[in-house]
Amino acid sequence: MFRRKDAPAGARFQLKEKIFSIGDDSWILDGDGDRIFKVNGKALRIRRTLVIEPRGGGELYKIQERKLHIKDTMVIETPGGATAATVKKKLISPIRHRLVAELADGSELEVTGNILDHEYEIKAGKQVVAEVSKKWIRVRDTYGIEIMPGQDQALILAIAVCLDSMVGDD
Repeated sequence: MFRRKDAPAGARFQLKEKIFSIGDDSWILDGDGDRIFKVNGKALRIRRTLVIEPRGGGELYKIQERKLHIKDTMVIETPGGATAATVKKKLISPIRHRLVAELADGSELEVTGNILDHEYEIKAGKQVVAEVSKKWIRVRDTYGIEIMPGQDQALILAIAVCLDSMVGDD
């Protein structure tokens, strides 16, 4: 991903690829390599379930796969059970992935990217709010995520976890 020179630098994170293994836990690291969010894979569930927890514990978001939908769908819920976002896979093309995240306030974020290069942009309209890339990180099976200032970082990271799960199925 290439950020315009005049674009403000965003916060950077690292996300281990394919963290959706049943019962596996993983960490999302900040730009300094510190663990900031635990991604807790819940075992023995009918549908894939992950809980994103802050380092100190508690639940920030729960991500669940929704079965019986024509399109692959994952729902991101708040600790109270309210839907924060619904992420759906759009039409498949041979070299690009497209997903849409419908947010609770009615707005949408579009996720598009190159299948072969593992390079993705998350946009609100025409504005890039985050970039997801394997090129920034030398650690195998890890994505680098840059989130622009003013965004809900935890929600964008939850959407990135959905992205990894949904494109990893292809």
